[in-house]
Amino acid sequence: MTTTMNGMRPFRAAARITMVAALAALMAAGAMAQDGVSKTAVTLGQSLAMTGPGATLAMPFAQGARLYFDRVNAGGGVNGRKIELTTLDDAGNPETAAANTRKLLDQKVFSLFGYYGSPQVTAVNPLLKDTDILLFAPMAGADELRGSLYPNVYSVRPGYSEEAAVITKHAETLGMRKLAILHGKDAESLAALDSAERTMGGLGANLVAKAALSGGSVDQVLAKKPESVLVISDAPGAAGVIRDLRAKGFRGPIYGFSSTGESLLAEQLGAAGAGVVVVRVTPKSDNAKSILVRELQADAVNAKLGKSNVYMLEGYIAAWAYTEALRKAGKDPTRAKLRKALDTMQELNLGGFRVHFDGDRVGSKLVELSLIDATGRVRE
Repeated sequence: MTTTMNGMRPFRAAARITMVAALAALMAAGAMAQDGVSKTAVTLGQSLAMTGPGATLAMPFAQGARLYFDRVNAGGGVNGRKIELTTLDDAGNPETAAANTRKLLDQKVFSLFGYYGSPQVTAVNPLLKDTDILLFAPMAGADELRGSLYPNVYSVRPGYSEEAAVITKHAETLGMRKLAILHGKDAESLAALDSAERTMGGLGANLVAKAALSGGSVDQVLAKKPESVLVISDAPGAAGVIRDLRAKGFRGPIYGFSSTGESLLAEQLGAAGAGVVVVRVTPKSDNAKSILVRELQADAVNAKLGKSNVYMLEGYIAAWAYTEALRKAGKDPTRAKLRKALDTMQELNLGGFRVHFDGDRVGSKLVELSLIDATGRVRE
C-alpha cells in the first residue's frame, strides 16, 4: 500500500503541473485576445450622416462599403471571420460623431471605418491619437487629416490640395488665370476652401473674388470678371449656383471638387451642366471597362440599390482595401498587425484601381477630371 501511494505522488505532481500550465495558457490567451475579434467575426465601428444634408453623400458611401463586406461574408469572410460593421447616425454633427465614437470604443470594436466629413474626423481624433485604434478610409478631404497630428487616420482618397492643383493646371492650359470661388458655409466646404486658396495661389492663380453661397453671391463674383469659377458645395447647392451663373451669362469653365459628386451633379443639372468640370478621386462610376465598377454594379443590382455613383464606388473601394489589409494581418489579427499590413501595402490592385500605402497614410493619388456634356452625361 505504501508503495502504491508513493507511486501516485509523481502522477499527482505531474497532473498539478499540467493543470497550472493549462491555466497559464488560458490566461495568456485571454490577455492577448484582441478587442473586436472573435472566432467568427471582426467588428468595425462607423459614424456618419444617415440623416441630414450630409446623407446625400454619406449614405451611398456606406451602402457601397456594405455591398463589398456582404460579398466577402458570403464567401466565408476573412480567415473564417465575417466582417461586421456597426453604423451609428451622427447627422453630420461633429459632437455627435465624437459621442458615437465613445460608444463604439466602449463596445470594443476592432477599428473604425468609413467616417464621413472632415470636421467629424477632427472631432474624434483626440479619442484615437494616443491609442492603437485606427480610423480607416474616412470620406474626408481636409489636408490636415493626412498630417502628423492624425497618426491613426489612414485615408484612401487624396486631399483637397491635390484636387485644387489639378483644377489650377487645367485652367492654366485654357489660359484662365483669373479665378473666383463660390462656396458653401458648412465646415466641409470651408476645409476645401482653405486648401483651394493656399494651393491655387501658390500655383499662380489669381483669386479675384470669393463669396459664400447666398442670394447675391453670383452677382458679387461676376462683378470681378473672373475667367473661371470654382463652386465648392454638395450637388444640390452647386447645381443652383451653376444654373444662376449660366443664366447671368457666364460662359467660362466652372469647376467642382470631388465633394460635389460628378454623377450626382450631372443628374441635378442635365443639359444645363454642359461644360462643367468636376474632380473625381475614383474611376468613373459607369465605366463598364473597369472590373471594379462592373463588380460594384452587379452587387448593387442584386441588392436592388439602383444605379451606382461615385460615392458608392468610393465606399466599395474602401471596404475592399480594408478587407485586403485584414487578410494580410493574418489568421489572428491584432491592431498592431493591421497597422503593419497597411504600412507595408504596395500597389494593391483592386479591379484596376491601385492602392499604395507603403511609407504613407494616403492610399491613392488618383485625381482626374470629368466633363458634363450637353446631354447631361459625364465624360472623361
